[in-house]
Amino acid sequence: MAWYSTGKTNSDLISNMSRNGILKSDRVYEVSTAPRLCTGHPTNSSSAWQAMEKVDRAHYVVDKADAYMDSPQYIGHGATISAPHMHAHATENLLEYLRPGARVLDIGSGSGYLCSVFHRLVTSDDTKGRVVGIEHIPELVEWSKENVRRDGLGAALDNGEIILLAGDGRLGTCSCTASGDGSRPADILGHDAGYPEGGPYDAIHVGAAAPTLPRPLVDQLATPGRMFIPVGMGAQQVLQVDKHADGSVTEKSLFGVMVRYLGLACGGDVHLSFEQYVPLTDREG
Repeated sequence: MAWYSTGKTNSDLISNMSRNGILKSDRVYEVSTAPRLCTGHPTNSSSAWQAMEKVDRAHYVVDKADAYMDSPQYIGHGATISAPHMHAHATENLLEYLRPGARVLDIGSGSGYLCSVFHRLVTSDDTKGRVVGIEHIPELVEWSKENVRRDGLGAALDNGEIILLAGDGRLGTCSCTASGDGSRPADILGHDAGYPEGGPYDAIHVGAAAPTLPRPLVDQLATPGRMFIPVGMGAQQVLQVDKHADGSVTEKSLFGVMVRYLGLACGGDVHLSFEQYVPLTDREG
């Protein structure tokens, strides 16, 4: 069960998620912790196992003592960082689209944690991808930039491989700040302009629940492309939305999300999580 994945270190946490069947890909695992030797897992940073091994969750939470608990944590301003197993689920689901050179949009980027994981997957030594994170709380955007720099990815912010913006995630709309240290002028875009500079996106992750599937986000998917998004305002479903090469769109329910978060229970093809997503909204609510 997912709530058994808590560890004493970041490496413990990732290893436990792998042991419990949540992390299935070496590509996801190794991006989340430091490179390992003699463990049977590859050390190439393009793996998902690698991705989560190389991003230390302690840099992205407020309470460092609980950094490696497999549960959501409060990060201020009425926001939480999702439980590690939920981030693992999202990364595994999007993995085939998180290849070097890919473009990724993270709606509700919060602490910046998942943007850093995605960056590790889409940027290699010779192929640069781009990850755009949109968060509607400006204070969290500034904090997330500090977190990403603390985690050793300041150069990725400075060269535009990671872009963190304040804006309306419902439309993928940027309304204010630029990435990096904030020294560049803010980008002011119209409410319905989206973020064309970053798209179309090979993968879109949405970390907050929308009442219905937002069409503007579907429009920003590449062909082919995939979105991972929770939908619903009571009982919620996490959807996999695929835009195919011919432009057609299909939806698949991955698992239900209910009540308060306790962990993840798996049964066949149906997964039930008890971490309810906050509504997808703007700063005014």
